Amino acid sequence: MPSSKKTPLELLPDETTELERIVRSYTHEHRYVVRAEIILRLARGEAQAFVARTVRVRRRIVMKWEKRFREKRLAGLADAARSGRPARFSPDRGDTPGEASV
Repeated sequence: MPSSKKTPLELLPDETTELERIVRSYTHEHRYVVRAEIILRLARGEAQAFVARTVRVRRRIVMKWEKRFREKRLAGLADAARSGRPARFSPDRGDTPGEASV
């Protein structure tokens, strides 16, 4: 596999262990598994375009997760906070749409 022009990601041993655990997991959400696989492949020195084809995402997605990982390490793989109005009917409240609250 051709290597990218950037320096490959340097992973700490505990980061490698955690990412490999996520990739092998049956209980993690798919989006976290894909993100972990992207980072592991980039750490092996694979090119962004090759990783994108292998993982079946666009190259800009690979670049996004690489950038976030370089900035925030493992914490960067979590979803970012969303803007906008909070959900009106949240599972935490316990009511359902159409149900009158007392």
